[in-house]
Amino acid sequence: MIALVFAVSPLAAIAAEKQITDIKQLAGTWQGWVTSQLSGSERVLMTVKEDGSYQSSTTRDGGTLTVGKYYLQGGKVRYKSSRSEGTVVISEDKGKTTMILAPEGSFNPVTGPATYERVK
Repeated sequence: MIALVFAVSPLAAIAAEKQITDIKQLAGTWQGWVTSQLSGSERVLMTVKEDGSYQSSTTRDGGTLTVGKYYLQGGKVRYKSSRSEGTVVISEDKGKTTMILAPEGSFNPVTGPATYERVK
């Protein structure tokens, strides 16, 4: 009976974390959602260069522009932007690559966690 529980558990569907060994692996275009206490969830588009630098902007009229850089520290991807800094988790599932940013440090009502999917 225990095997059946694991077989249908939603945890089995969790995407596998992808190990990033070169920041160039993040280069490309990503789209997704960023959440903040001030504006809720907003659609965002991000372009990452091979050196890890990036620009992201919300897609609404009068949206915000954020610039930053991804880097490796202790074998893990991190980011530092004009608004926040924190951890990054890259995962792959069924041919889809996902990036999750989690801000760390002092509270900032303008920014929050973000989830992106690679588009090219």
